Amino acid sequence: MNDNKYSHQLGDNDTINIRAELEKYIFHWKWFALGIALSLFSAYLYLRYSTPKYNATATILIKNDKKGGVSEELAAFEDLGIVGASSKNIDNEIEILKSRKLIGEVIKKLNLLPNYISEGRIKVSEIYSETPIKINFNNNIKRDTTLNIKIINDSKFVIVNSGKESGTQYSFNQNISDPNLGSFKITKTSFYNLKSDIITIKIAPLNKRIDNLKKSINIVPVNKKSSVLKLTLQSPLRKKAENILNELINQYNIDAINDKRLVSEKTNKFITERLSNISNELSKFDDSVEKFKSNNNITDISSEAELALKISSENRAKLIEASTELSLAKSLKNELNNNDFLPSNLGMSDPSIGSNINEYNTLIAQKKRLEKSAGDKNIVLIEVLDNLSSLKQSLERSLNNTVKSLEVKVNSLKREAGRFNSKISSIPTKEREFLDIARQQEIIAGLYSYLLKKKEETAISLTANAVPNAKIIDKAYSSNSPVSPKKKIIYLAALLLGLVIPFAFIYLRDLLDTKVHTKKDIEELTSIPFLGDIPHSVSKEKIVINASARSSTAEAFRLIRTNLDFILNNVQTKEGQGKTIFVTSTTSGEGKSFTSINLAASLALSGKKVVLAGLDLRAPKITEYLEIPDRKGITNYLTNDSITLDSLAFNIPEIKDLDIIASGAIPPNPAELLLSNKIETLFSELKDNYDYIIIDTAPVNLVTDTLLISKHADMVMYVTRANYLDKRMLVVPQTLYNDKKLPNLAIVLNDTDLKRGYGYGYGYGYGYGYGVAEEDDQPWYKKIFS
Repeated sequence: MNDNKYSHQLGDNDTINIRAELEKYIFHWKWFALGIALSLFSAYLYLRYSTPKYNATATILIKNDKKGGVSEELAAFEDLGIVGASSKNIDNEIEILKSRKLIGEVIKKLNLLPNYISEGRIKVSEIYSETPIKINFNNNIKRDTTLNIKIINDSKFVIVNSGKESGTQYSFNQNISDPNLGSFKITKTSFYNLKSDIITIKIAPLNKRIDNLKKSINIVPVNKKSSVLKLTLQSPLRKKAENILNELINQYNIDAINDKRLVSEKTNKFITERLSNISNELSKFDDSVEKFKSNNNITDISSEAELALKISSENRAKLIEASTELSLAKSLKNELNNNDFLPSNLGMSDPSIGSNINEYNTLIAQKKRLEKSAGDKNIVLIEVLDNLSSLKQSLERSLNNTVKSLEVKVNSLKREAGRFNSKISSIPTKEREFLDIARQQEIIAGLYSYLLKKKEETAISLTANAVPNAKIIDKAYSSNSPVSPKKKIIYLAALLLGLVIPFAFIYLRDLLDTKVHTKKDIEELTSIPFLGDIPHSVSKEKIVINASARSSTAEAFRLIRTNLDFILNNVQTKEGQGKTIFVTSTTSGEGKSFTSINLAASLALSGKKVVLAGLDLRAPKITEYLEIPDRKGITNYLTNDSITLDSLAFNIPEIKDLDIIASGAIPPNPAELLLSNKIETLFSELKDNYDYIIIDTAPVNLVTDTLLISKHADMVMYVTRANYLDKRMLVVPQTLYNDKKLPNLAIVLNDTDLKRGYGYGYGYGYGYGYGVAEEDDQPWYKKIFS
C-alpha cells in the first residue's frame, strides 16, 4: 500500500507519515499494556483503601410573609396588626446560616470538638456514633491535641506516646491533667468492648473546627427566583453529616425566633411600665374624688347640670382622645432615641407612623442578625444602617408634626371647654370643681383601659412569633452510594494515565534522541546512495556469514554483495585487475572492521578471489576482532623491502578461501607511510592477484589516512552504525560526497533493529524462519519488551 495515503502535507516539502508515526508507538504495545495494567491496579488499590465520602442534603423554605401571606393560624390576629409583613433577602439568610455563631452552636450541641479515629492495619477510619469511649473536658483548648488510647481491660487504659509503644496507665472516669486540655476524663460508652484496638482522639480548637466545617457546608438556592435553599455536606460518616445539617437548621430557627420575640418583648415592657405609672395616677384621682365628695357632701348631679353639660361632655370626649394620643406620641418620641425596637400597634391616628414603626422594627431586627455574622464593613449591613438612619429621621419628623398637631388640637378643645364653662356659670362652684376632677379621672381611666388591651395583644404576639423562620421541606438525607471517589472516573483516569505515560516517555525519548536509527534518517539527511543495512546480530560468532548461514545478518551481507555488483559494474578498471573497495566510517566503534570481514567473507563465498587488508595503521582491529595474535602486516611491508605480500597473507578456518593481511605494527608516522611510493606497488600487486580487494581504513573524521589513499579505491563503503552515530555527524559523509573526495561513495547502515523499521520493514529471511536461533539467545526481558 502506498504510504502517501497515510501522509498529511505540512508544507511544500515536509510531510508526516502517519503510519510510520503510529508504528513507533505500536511497536511498544507491551509497554502500553504494562502501563495500563499498573495504572488500573493502582486505581484498584486506591479505591480499595481510600475512605469514601457521602453527600448529605437537606432542603428548607425561607418564609417570606410579604410574598406568601400569613398562615391560617395567624389570620385571626391580622386585624390587630401583630403579624407584620417582612421581606427576607435570600443571600442574607445564607450568610446567617453559614455564620460562625450558628456553626459554633452546632459543634457544641453535637460535641464535635473531639474526633475518634480507629486505625486498622492499612486503613484509618473515623468513629462517630459507635465510639467505645468518650472524652469529657471543660476547658477551651487553644491548640490541637492528640491522645492515643489503648484499652487494657474493663477498668484500665493507657495513653500511649506518638510512637504507640509505651505510655501512662489510667482508670476510666479518673480525672487526668493535661497542659492543653486541663482536667479531663475518659468514660466508656454502650459500644465499649475489649476487642477495640488503639483509638486516637484528635481534639481541635473551636475556631479551627468552625473554619473546617464552614468550608465543607454548601448552601445554594434551588433557582434564582426561589426561596428554597439546598444545604449539602460531604463526609465519610453519613449519620454525622445528617446530624450537622439538621442541627444547623434547628439553630437557625431558634436564632430567628429569638430575634422576632425581641420586638414583642420590648413592646410588652413599654406597656407594663406605662400601666404602672398610669395606675398610680389613677389611684390619686380616685382618692381626690372620694375626698371631694366626702368634704362637700356631693352625692348626685342634677338633671339641669346634665343638660347644660351635654355639649361639654362631647367636647370632653374629643379632648380625652386627643390627650391620650398626644401622650403616646411623646412617649414614642422619647423611645426613638434609644435606637432599639419601638412599641408597635399603639393606634396612632396617622397610619404612616404605624407602618414606619413596623418597618423600623424590621430593619432593627435585620441589623441585629447581620451584626452576628457580618463585619462592620459589610455592604448589606451598611445599607441597613443607612436605611435605619433615613427611616428614623422620617419617623422623628412625623412624630414632631403629630405632637404639634395634637397640642394645637388639645389647646383648641380646652378653649372650647372654657366657653362652655361660662354657659354653666349658674352651676355651683363646688359642682364645677368636682367635674374637673372627674374629667381628669376619666382621661386616665381611658388610657389605662387602652394599655390593658394592648398588653393582651402583645402577649398573643409573643406566642405567634414562636413560629420557625425556615420550613423544613426535606430533612438531611444521604444515599448509600458514595460521591467520592468516583470509581468510573478513577478507572478512566488510570486508563488514560496508563496510555499517556508510555506515550510521553516514548515521545520525549524520540524528541531528545539525535542518533541515526533507520534508512529513513539517512535518506532525509543525505543524498548519498544507500547500499543496504545490516541487522543487529546477537550471535557470538565473529563471522556471521558462511555457506550454510541463514540468519538475517547473513542475508543482509548477501544483499549488500548483490548491490555492490550494480555499483562496480559502472566502474572502469584495467582488464584483469581486481576492484578495490574501501570500508570506512565517521568515527571508531561503528562496526567498520565487522563489516569489512563479513563483506570479504560474503564475496569469497561467491567464488571470487578476495583479500582483506587492514590499512587502519593507527588502530588496527582485524587481528583483535578475530581474536588472533598480532602478526606482521602492511606496516612491515611498507617499511621492509624484503617482505612480500604473499608472506603476509593468512587464512582462518571459518573462511578458508579468504586471504587476510593484517595491519602490522603501529608506526610512528602512519600518514607519511601511506604517502610512500610503495603504496602504489601494494595496490597494483593486490589488484593483479585478486578479484576484490577489501581495505579496512581509518575513520575519516578522526584522521586523514583514508583520504590520502582514496585515489586507489574503486568505491568507498561508508559504514554508519544505527543507535550510535549522531545525526549531525552525517554532514561529514555528505560533505565528502559533495566534494567528491571519496570515489563512488555509498552508505551501509550497521546494527539496525529489524523490528523497528518505522515504515521500512525489510523482512530478511522471509519464508525461511531466519533469525529464530538468534532470538532464542536473547534474555527473557528482551524477548518481552524488545
